[in-house]
Amino acid sequence: MKLKMHGGNTSTIEVTNIDNMGFWVLVGSKEHYLSFSDFPWFMDASIKSISHVERESGNHLYWPDLDVDLTVDMIDNPEVYPLQYK
Repeated sequence: MKLKMHGGNTSTIEVTNIDNMGFWVLVGSKEHYLSFSDFPWFMDASIKSISHVERESGNHLYWPDLDVDLTVDMIDNPEVYPLQYK
């Protein structure tokens, strides 16, 4: 017997907390912190826009309301990915 379509993505991704310094996003079973100083695109964004996050593929996250896409490596190691070329 062949299935007509594959099941949906069951990988967890959600914003779990937002404070005045940044927010936490749960990817799978691990939480990652995004500070507003390292990721200024989120600083003036609404809670709704920050909470609307999609997992594009693997470790690639996308916030469609803000047109921001990041990898988990960028989130965990922001010093490796500077905002400006030096």
